Amino acid sequence: MLNKLITIFIIFLLANFLVIAQSKNTEQKTEKNMNENKFEKATFGSGCFWCTEAIFEQLEGVIDVVSGYSGGTVPNPTYKQVSSGTTGHAEVCQITFDPEVISYDELLKVFWSTHDPTTLNRQGNDVGTQYRSVIFYHNEKQKELAEQYKRKLDEAKIFPDPIVTEISPFKHFYKAEDYHQNYYELNPDQAYCSFVITPKVEKFKKIFKNKLKKK
Repeated sequence: MLNKLITIFIIFLLANFLVIAQSKNTEQKTEKNMNENKFEKATFGSGCFWCTEAIFEQLEGVIDVVSGYSGGTVPNPTYKQVSSGTTGHAEVCQITFDPEVISYDELLKVFWSTHDPTTLNRQGNDVGTQYRSVIFYHNEKQKELAEQYKRKLDEAKIFPDPIVTEISPFKHFYKAEDYHQNYYELNPDQAYCSFVITPKVEKFKKIFKNKLKKK
């Protein structure tokens, strides 16, 4: 009888433990979903995605930056396929951001300030449609803001030549291979990083020092 009572007591404790654990897990999931629901996404192509990623991941309010491919017709492309220039895809970064901390308009400002939007299918020595300047908007509001910003820049003649940035609806995003993610952070001494990305990042930090993440 005693053993039976002990067994029932243990089962009762385990049941209570599972209820509490499930309750906490539900609360954590709800809180996570609430946080994720307030975040938005932006998808930009401004040349080599190593450069784009190195810039945007430093901004306060940016939650995540993922390098990948978008705008083409080939599903799940490889870097080799995209580099051939035959897929229609551009190297892009998909940015998850908190609009309560940094606005889409501010992201556009960074986008147009950190690459040359007047060179068609080219950024420096990187040539091909995969390196085109492009904004893939996720909703009509993003489209409206991007088009207005582009128009104002052209009207103000901020750049010596007309802006050729493509503004197209977002359709698909394919994450690039793992070795492309956080490339600059993991390979700062690589030649391309040292000679191309580092100067760009340093210039960016000076211009947008008030927008950088606190370390």
